[in-house]
Amino acid sequence: MRSSLFGSFSILHILILSCILLTPTTLSSDGDGDDDGDLVDQICRKTPFYDLCSSILHSNPLAPKSDPKGMALIMVNNIQENATDTLCYIEELIKQTSDEQLEQQLDFCAESYIPVVKYILPQAADAISQGRFGFASYCIVDAQKEVNACDKKFSGSSQAPLSDRNDIMQKLVDVAAAIVKLLLNG
Repeated sequence: MRSSLFGSFSILHILILSCILLTPTTLSSDGDGDDDGDLVDQICRKTPFYDLCSSILHSNPLAPKSDPKGMALIMVNNIQENATDTLCYIEELIKQTSDEQLEQQLDFCAESYIPVVKYILPQAADAISQGRFGFASYCIVDAQKEVNACDKKFSGSSQAPLSDRNDIMQKLVDVAAAIVKLLLNG
């Protein structure tokens, strides 16, 4: 009994020591030992839009103190803010237009953005918080499909009042998807 307890004790120590030794640590370039910004940069370099990712995460005071899961939540919350703002913008455009075709296109986009704002992104945030990264990834892809559907409604049209907003949404979704993929891959 004593030898098996000692054996378990040794294995436990080896596992703890391995975790400590294998945890990547880096020093920031300014040499002060503060590597908070480095994790943000490391994560953002693994996304398709480094500058966008870095800008959003560095502007959020919580991001440098966060882990990749927290950064994924920050990105999803940023997408939520943008989607909500875009939905309000669409609703204002609908009120202002007298063009029936444009109004129908905008109605379609509103119907695409409503589930993104009310259901899809909140579910993605909840899933990330709960460590259900596969479902979070599914939600993010679903949000991307809705934004794509809105964007396609204006293809070939001389009026595309949402193209810039849909473009930024696509980029934000791509960044969030990349971060969640990192979480999925461990």
